[in-house]
Order: sequence, then structure tokens, then C-alpha cells
Amino acid sequence: MDPEFGVGMAPRQRREPWRTTLLLAYQSLGVVYGDLSISPLYVYKSTFAEDITHSETNEEIYGALSFVFWTLTLIPLLKYVTIVLRADDNGEGGTFALYSLLCRHANVSLLPNRQVADEELSTYKLECPPEDADKSRFKVWLEKHKMLHTALLVMVMIGTCMVIGDGVLTPAISVFSAVSGLELSLSRDQHEYAVIPITCAILVFLFALQHYGTHKVGFLFAPIILSWLLCMSAIGLYNIICWNPQIYQALNPYYMLKFLKKTKKSGWMSLGGILLCMTGSEAMFADLGHFSYSAIQLAFTSLVYPSLILGYMGQAAYLSKHHNLDSSYQIGFYIAVPESVRWPVLVLAILASVVGSQAIISGTFSIINQSLSLSCFPRVKVVHTSDKIHGQIYIPEINWLLMVLCIAVTVGFRDTKHMGNAAGLAVITVMLVTTCLTSLVIMLCWNRSPLLALGFFLFFGAIEALYFSASLIKFLEGAWLPITLALILMAVMFVWHHTTIKKYEYDLHNKVTLEWLLALCDKLGMVRVPGIGLVYTDLTSGVPANFSRFVTNLPAFHRVLVFVCVKSVPVPHVLPAERYLVGRVGPPDHRSYRCIVRYGYRDVHQDVDSFETELVESLATFIKLDALFRCSDVAGGEGGERRDSGFYERENALTVVGSNPLRRHLGGGYDDCHDGASSVETMSVAANGGGIELAVRKQVRFAVEAAAPASPGVDERVLAELHELCEAREAGTAFILGHSHVQTKPGSSLLKKLAVGVVYNFLRRNCRGPDVALRVPPASLLEVGMVYVL
Repeated sequence: MDPEFGVGMAPRQRREPWRTTLLLAYQSLGVVYGDLSISPLYVYKSTFAEDITHSETNEEIYGALSFVFWTLTLIPLLKYVTIVLRADDNGEGGTFALYSLLCRHANVSLLPNRQVADEELSTYKLECPPEDADKSRFKVWLEKHKMLHTALLVMVMIGTCMVIGDGVLTPAISVFSAVSGLELSLSRDQHEYAVIPITCAILVFLFALQHYGTHKVGFLFAPIILSWLLCMSAIGLYNIICWNPQIYQALNPYYMLKFLKKTKKSGWMSLGGILLCMTGSEAMFADLGHFSYSAIQLAFTSLVYPSLILGYMGQAAYLSKHHNLDSSYQIGFYIAVPESVRWPVLVLAILASVVGSQAIISGTFSIINQSLSLSCFPRVKVVHTSDKIHGQIYIPEINWLLMVLCIAVTVGFRDTKHMGNAAGLAVITVMLVTTCLTSLVIMLCWNRSPLLALGFFLFFGAIEALYFSASLIKFLEGAWLPITLALILMAVMFVWHHTTIKKYEYDLHNKVTLEWLLALCDKLGMVRVPGIGLVYTDLTSGVPANFSRFVTNLPAFHRVLVFVCVKSVPVPHVLPAERYLVGRVGPPDHRSYRCIVRYGYRDVHQDVDSFETELVESLATFIKLDALFRCSDVAGGEGGERRDSGFYERENALTVVGSNPLRRHLGGGYDDCHDGASSVETMSVAANGGGIELAVRKQVRFAVEAAAPASPGVDERVLAELHELCEAREAGTAFILGHSHVQTKPGSSLLKKLAVGVVYNFLRRNCRGPDVALRVPPASLLEVGMVYVL
């Protein structure tokens, strides 16, 4: 099919010019690498906090440097840059991208209202055609057991919760570590009373600026991180040359064995501080959609990785010649900075920590927005801060909650050790989730050998499990915080998702048929009032129970009735040309339609004005398109009579309508039926044995003589339908939504009563309503009460 109509396969991405790659690589410094670049501020300080001491033999510092070098080489460089970045979903990365890939290649999705038509989206790209893919035993086993589908979603939820936890901990430890440089210029008493207030003030300022968006100051991010990396490299190179040019010998992995042999359990526990050198590695994958694989790879391998290695080597070189440090000056970044440049470096470090914190805060907003698309998070208000830059969002409730938690962590822990233990556990848990999901992608999506997937899982999983155990053992020393946050968030997300699915199943079971609605209209003498009525429902077929209850108690509805289903599909983006599926509900004279609006998990939902305009345009286009097909049916029938196929009058018959070139063909109205022979390709979805079958048909428009008996009737009906649509639009639009209350069945377990009856209803009452999520104007809102007994 011609891709210009928005239903063909996505074209292969062209190789970008080297100038574009360089520019993207430069811009990625401020967005992707802020968190990773500032990790030298606190890695050694967390490693040598209490577990081990820096002795005259230098075995501890050499071992720590060796661990840092090989950790940065194996995890960020080998795992992420070489392998994981290739597991993109149409250029997008992150936990939800991996889950989306798995849902498309295996039947493991728990999303309701799925349709076969979704598989024809341009972005619904499969690594290999279904007919060529062999169903492995593992895939059959995974698809067979629904408990495994739930376990997979729970794994994704755990990764999401830990990313949110990282959004609490990373700004706190980054800014606190940067400001801690004052300890070398202030007395101990002054330092204790100055660092905490300054850190809190910077955090309040950072979160207060979030609602303005980062696009106005984003151009400063890359220069700040670039300056920081160059500064850190220069200081590291200076320390290597000045203090210990032989420090490169510590890169030998033999020193890791010596380190563990000497320090034993204490050395193993200190790995919880060393793993912080990987903080921010996940951002390379999560922010892949904003840049490109080649740009992120170039920036990391040519600048970020060498700068980090030089920075860590420089600190180790200085510490290898300084053992009798004052106890008040803990081993850290600033002790190795020459005194003449200490204040400029302090200012630059604070700026870099703010940029790194901004990146993780934006990432937290993004992953919560993606959780909303999976119905895994209570509804919150999502504000798009930039019309030009896609994906820049702000969530007010989450922003202020993060700020309060960040300040609480800073004031409560008051040291790098506890913050590092907490942040380390959150970071390594997200990496473990990515390793598990990537292993499944290798096997199910890339169709590689299960042994290859198992080798990937065991190699990287073993490394990360080692660090995970070292972090988990610090439970009482700070690691309890991300676990507590994750458990609370997991409970909220699971209860919300489970109850949402059960509500959908209740709606599906209690929906009424089209015949019932038509019979009710005749029986009650239904009144049709002017205007357009948009009935929102999660159902893709049938009449929802809330509308049947509405018309039973108030036998009147709008002259033009549209059942609207706004749903998410497991792709990052849906092209505007493929967003709307439009069909009729009942005969044409009933003026009732069904419109399914599809969004990807990274798509920006439209505001109500543009949505209403596009919806009416799509209805008008559908009416003209329907007339076009009727013209072809008239021309193709015997004796000029129309074939009685009823294809476009079935309840489930849907046509893809969008802002595509098809509208140019129909822009002149249905009269194009008489303009001579030409052809248009379109995609339709028709009912087939209770299911939905995708049919790609080439409709041919033939010249119809003016004397044809059916033509005048068709013309008048279409004109009248378009005229009524215009009049209804001018009369106004009403948005009909269900106002739900959930209660449990008699005899339900105490756990179910607590989860559904108490927790869910509390979240529903205290979070945003569906009218806010759908951006419905209050003056046009009509809510219908609905009680769900689950």
C-alpha cells in the first residue's frame, strides 16, 4: 500500500549526515549525560565512607579504581552503547519501549480494547513478518500463562517505581555533593549549618522552575556539561602527571581480586558506593528518542567515557600519595582539586549537578506519562511546556511531591553515605529490569538463539546482582528508602491497573446491543436535541451501559451522536493520518457514529479545541468517503443498482481517517464521484465472525451518468448528512462521561475490600478526573453516574 496514505510500512530511516550527528551528540551532553557526568563527585566518598579505609599500601584505592574502570567499561559501554541501544522501539528507548516490543511480538499485553487494526499502524513494526517467525517453545509457554503476563507487567512497574525513586534521590545527592565542596573552605560548624540550607534552597529553586519548561534555558545545558567534562579531565590529567603517572597500572583487573581478598566483607559492602559510577547510564537508553543511536554512541565513546576515566584516575592518583588526611575532610572529589581553582570548580559543579538533576526530573515526568498510557498510574495533569520540542512535559502534582521528598531526604540523611546507599539500590534495580527485558527481546523480537539471550542475562545479570546484593545489605543505612517508595508506588499502580481492567470487563459484560438502542428509540419516542454528543467509553463496539442508563432515564440525546474511545496502543507514536478509526452505529439516518482515537505511549494528547475540530473533520471525511464507496457500488452493480453488501453499515465497520492526502481527493466533496475514473486506496476494518478483520481494498471511482436513477438520491442524502453535521457543530458539543463509583461484591475478601473499596476510591476521589485527563471544558461536561460492583 502507498505509504503516503499513512497505512503502509514506515520507510527505512536514512543515514543522517555527519554534521547532524555531531550536533545531536553535542546536544545530548546536556540531556543524556548530566547525571552520569557528575558521579565522580560522590563515588569515592561513598565507597570509603565507613566500610573500608585508605591505607598506605594503596590496595584499597587501586582496587576501587579498577572496579570503577571495569564497571564503566562493561555496563555503560558494552551493555548499553553496544547492545541495549539497538533494542529501540521506532527510535524510542526505555523500559516501556522494551515492554512495547515484547507486547507486539508476543501476546503478553494486558491492555484492554485491542484490535487487529492496530497491527496495521506504520509504527507497529515487527523485526520479522509473523509468517516468517517461528514460534519457540518459550514463546508458546509465555503466551499460554496469564500469570506470566502479569509478572512481566509487575517487572515493568518495579523498574518504573525505581526510576521515580531515582528522581527523588539523584537531585538530593547530586546537589548535596556539589555544595559539600564548601567543607574545605569553612570550619566544621559552619559547614554543617551552611551546606543543608544551601542545598535545600537550590532544590526549591530547581523544582519551582519546572513549570516554565526547560526549552528556554536548555541551550545552556550542553555547554555546562561540556565545560564540566573538560574541567574534570584537565584536573584528572594534572593529578596523574603531578602525583602518580603509574596509576594506569590499577586498571589491571588483578587489583580487584587483591581488593576483595584484603577487605573481604567490607570490600563487598563498599561496592554499593562504586556502583554509583553507573548512575545515569539508563538515561542513554531512555532518552534515545530525542537523539539517535549514532549521536549517543559518539558522545559517550569520544568524550564522556574518556573524561570519566581521567577524572577517576586523577582522584586515585592524588589519594595514592595522600594518606594522612584530616578526618574532617572525607575522601572526595574536591580534595584532589588544586586550591587555586577550587572556587570556580565548585560553581561549575553546582551548575552541572543542577543540569544532571533536571535530566532525571524530566525523565520521571516522562515515565509517569507513559504509565498513564498503560492505565498503571492514577490520572494526573500533564502540561506540555513546549509547542516546538516534543516530549517536554510538566506534571504539577508529581513535581511538588518530588520536591518535598528531595528536601526530606537531604534534611533526614544529611550525608553522602546514606544518600548513596539509597540511590545505588534504585539505580541497580532499574538496570536489572532492563537486563531481563532485553534478554526477552533478544529471544522473542530478534529471534536469536535462547542460548545467546541466556548468555546476555547471565553475564550482565551476574555483575549487576553482585552490586545489587552489596546495596541490599545496606538496608538499615539508607537502602530502605527506595524499597519503601517502590512498595508504596507498586501498591498504588497495581491497584489502579487491576481495578481499571476489572471496570473494563464490567463494561464489556454489561454493554447493550445496537438493536436494543434502536428499539428503545422507537418505544420511548426518543427526542433528538440540537448539537453533537460525544459519549466517551473504553469500549470499541456496542453501546456502553452508562449511555443506556442515561437514555432510559432521560429519553433524549443529541442529533449527532458519537461514541468516542480514546485508547493507547503499544507503539511510541501514532501518525496523525492513522489516528482516527471512524464508522457508523446504526443506519445512516440515525446519525450515530463510532470514533476510536489511538495514541502511542509517547504521544501528546490534543487540547479539546483541536480534538473537536479534527473529530468533526474526520466525520465529514468519513461521510464523503462512504458516499464515494456507495458510488462505486452503484457503478459496479448490475443495471446500475447498488450492491447490498452492507459493508459500511455494520456496527464494527471502521475506516481509517486522518490528516492525509486522502482528504485532498475528497476535499471537493462527494461530487468527485462524477469527475471521471480515478482510484483511491484506503483501509477498512470489518466485522468477521465476531472478530475484526483488516481489509485493504482498492476502490475505483467510475464516471456515473447524470441519468442514473440512484445518483440524485445518494447526493441528497449525503448533502443532508453533511448539513446536519455542520448545524450540530454550530449548536455546540456536549461531552458525556461516566462518573464512576466502585464497590466490591458481598462476600469479597478483606484484601479486595481494602484495595478496591478503600484504596482505589481514595485515589479516584483525590486524583484528577477523566474530564481533566481528556481536557474537557467544564461548561460542556455532562456526567452520568455509574456504580461498578466488582
